[in-house]
Amino acid sequence: MGTCTVWWAAPLTPGDAPGLVGILDAHERERLDRFRREVDAARYLAAHALTRLALGARLDADPAALVFDRTCRCGRPHGKPRLDGDGPGFSLTHAGDLVGVAVHDGPVGLDVEQARPLPDLAGMAAHACSPTETVGDEAAFFRLWTRKEALLKSTGEGLSTPMSDITLAADGAVRWAGRQAWLHDLAPAPGHPAALAGPGAVPPEVVEADGNALLRTR
Repeated sequence: MGTCTVWWAAPLTPGDAPGLVGILDAHERERLDRFRREVDAARYLAAHALTRLALGARLDADPAALVFDRTCRCGRPHGKPRLDGDGPGFSLTHAGDLVGVAVHDGPVGLDVEQARPLPDLAGMAAHACSPTETVGDEAAFFRLWTRKEALLKSTGEGLSTPMSDITLAADGAVRWAGRQAWLHDLAPAPGHPAALAGPGAVPPEVVEADGNALLRTR
């Protein structure tokens, strides 16, 4: 199973971190330049630079030299990124003032959310819950959402597959069209539930690491 490392860090504005901008590839820099809001650019930069640095550390490789395949099932370059050739699986996420990157030997999905009041909790729950599930409040909703989002991200399908197709049983089992998957809950910051998921019956050892320190190396 190996070890899955989850790196957590704060967003960084491009003007404050030119060294991090420098390790991005042309596609990533173009995406970065499109953001109109500074906060969105800061999250994007931190998440993608952290991904490169974490993968570079895992592979003992130059982070700037890593090549990603972003081909979607539709053929366009906006799919879930993966390393060219054989390499570890990884997953990015961000919410509020937090970005995260998970790196694992196999497929993995990571999601974090910022808990907050929901004006239409019932409507959101109807979208996320299977017919046998219920959520009583926002805290329960966001815990369920992070778990299901992590599961979907681990397959590369994202929200193209309905969350309501997945049932999370009280005993921790995942019931999802015969798929076998593990889940691991995380709490990287107050009010920020997170979850990690991947295929298989047993979760790997999970290590959480300081992504801010990794980003400061550049």
